[in-house]
Amino acid sequence: MILVDTGGWYAYFVSSDSDHEEAAKWMLTNSEPLLTTDYIIDETLTLLRARGQKRKALEFGRLIFAGRLGRVHYLTPSEIAAAWDVFRTFADKEWSFTDCTSKVVLESLGIPTAFAFDQHFRQFGTVTVVP
Repeated sequence: MILVDTGGWYAYFVSSDSDHEEAAKWMLTNSEPLLTTDYIIDETLTLLRARGQKRKALEFGRLIFAGRLGRVHYLTPSEIAAAWDVFRTFADKEWSFTDCTSKVVLESLGIPTAFAFDQHFRQFGTVTVVP
């Protein structure tokens, strides 16, 4: 299983993004099941809309909520509390709270790989980042 981060979704859906070609190629060749979280969905929809990609936001939402892009993991209260601990513990990092929730999910579910263009995932030190 591979966790897909906001940057991966954004690059895949927005053809003008500098990472789009690489993201699209990776998505076409990947055979592993994909997982994303409710926090990543929120961040992706917000980013798409904020950058003027309203149609892409609606397309992403329609596909992800229909289960056509992968499985959605909904964070539990204990995972959110653990993410808050990560956020406080690594205050020297520029990690968003969503990044912290991703770190918790990756570790708690034993997911070894993330599809991301976010340098923060490399800073986790516990996950292989693709593409």
